Amino acid sequence: MGSDSDSGSRPAILISFSGIDGAGKSTQIDHLCATLRDAGLLVSTVVFWDDVAALKRLREDTGHRIFRGDKGVGTPQAPIHRRDKNVRSPLMTLLRLGMYLLDALSLRRVSACARRSGADIVIFDRYIYDELANLNLRNPAVCLCLRALIPLVVHPHISFILDADPAQARARKPEYPIEFLHLNRNAYLALSSLVGGIVVIPPLPLPEAKAEVVRSVLARLPRHDLVSGPKTRLDGPDARPVAF
Repeated sequence: MGSDSDSGSRPAILISFSGIDGAGKSTQIDHLCATLRDAGLLVSTVVFWDDVAALKRLREDTGHRIFRGDKGVGTPQAPIHRRDKNVRSPLMTLLRLGMYLLDALSLRRVSACARRSGADIVIFDRYIYDELANLNLRNPAVCLCLRALIPLVVHPHISFILDADPAQARARKPEYPIEFLHLNRNAYLALSSLVGGIVVIPPLPLPEAKAEVVRSVLARLPRHDLVSGPKTRLDGPDARPVAF
């Protein structure tokens, strides 16, 4: 997750991407990483499920044994039927809230390490917001629990939710029923209002969506020229400081 930082280096800026399956997170992350690296910035990435989630192996094995869903990643040529986050019940909600609390505490540790990693930018592929969007946000008890959990979460300096048409997203990544994707999409949008400060990128043609993500990031970074060359410092005389 990046190299060790020098004692005088500035903390990394954290950026996260969230959204329903098939929304295009990997595509946007790859494009943003390339753009920032072309500007001379040091960029690192963190995969939430691999690097943050607590008890990952136990959760995977237990989920497959109980729900009997398919494993792997669905493609248009080889669709699969997953059963995990789309399974909702009072018991599962309680279990998820407990696991998400552990993930929030793990995220505090990983985020602190990311900021000290020596990178200028650390991009998270998914975030705890993707977990919270699995909950029924229409349930007042769930919303009450979230209001207690959210203050424990380390919020990135820039957070994106990539909105997407569920039918088009499922065509790209056929894993979950379309009904769940509609519920999940609505939960992401509700969560953006509940948390605040999240940038929602609307469904756009891919080139426009990429441009909007880059514009949103650059608008929140200290000004610098997007030119290839040596590592660009973000704290020059004309820099506009990022609010940490």
